[in-house]
Amino acid sequence: MKGNAKLIDTLNALLSDELTAISQLVVHAEMCSNWGYEKLHNRIKKQAIEEMTHADWLIERILFLEGAPVVKLNEVKIGKSILEIFTNDEDAELEAIRAYNAGVQQASEAGDESTGDLLTTILKMEEGHHDWAKKQRTMIQQMGLENYLAAQAGE
Repeated sequence: MKGNAKLIDTLNALLSDELTAISQLVVHAEMCSNWGYEKLHNRIKKQAIEEMTHADWLIERILFLEGAPVVKLNEVKIGKSILEIFTNDEDAELEAIRAYNAGVQQASEAGDESTGDLLTTILKMEEGHHDWAKKQRTMIQQMGLENYLAAQAGE
């Protein structure tokens, strides 16, 4: 089915965002593992896998709409501390939420409700990722960094 060219461009931009997020999250997860924060490692790695699923869904949709997936990365922002990791990941998720909201609107305007439904599904997952990062930063503020990190060590 031939899709709307501008919507396919948007899907490719979202794909770039997802591929960038995967790279950033994988590095952050491995940094947490290296520092001994296994709970954070496992949670961030799980999120990276969810982002891989988003990328897969976007590629499938682009191909269904007879578009060509464009594989490129945006700037990857690697944190140097737990606080920077959460800040960078929270900022990236907020940008993703904005981009997916715009994509949902664009799909609706193009009369492509199936693409809109897909983008809404991913949007809800991105909102969950943003909420998790925000909660981590709140816990750090309330508990103190040292107490927070002590709770993240080991299984």
